[in-house]
Amino acid sequence: MDVDIISEEENPMLHRTDVTFELFHEDATPERLQVRDSLAAKMNKDADEVVVRKLDTKFGMRKTVGQAKVYETADHARDVEQEHMLERNKIGADEADAEAEAEEA
Repeated sequence: MDVDIISEEENPMLHRTDVTFELFHEDATPERLQVRDSLAAKMNKDADEVVVRKLDTKFGMRKTVGQAKVYETADHARDVEQEHMLERNKIGADEADAEAEAEEA
């Protein structure tokens, strides 16, 4: 899987960079978490600071165009992003699981 960044736009008010990228793959469209990890590695960021918003693959193509938000910190991502996007990108899931286990005990 090869990730190429098409454009980056700074958004200092929300402490993030809006990124549009192309993804070239051999098989089916990769999972969101695989894309997030690859994009985070490409941008030298932690995976919890990257939120993949959209993945668009045309039928039969081996190229996917996507949009992501890259935050300065994971806390900024949790403050700004909607709950369903945090769940899809598994941001803060470890903390929520730990709290749920503590309540059960």
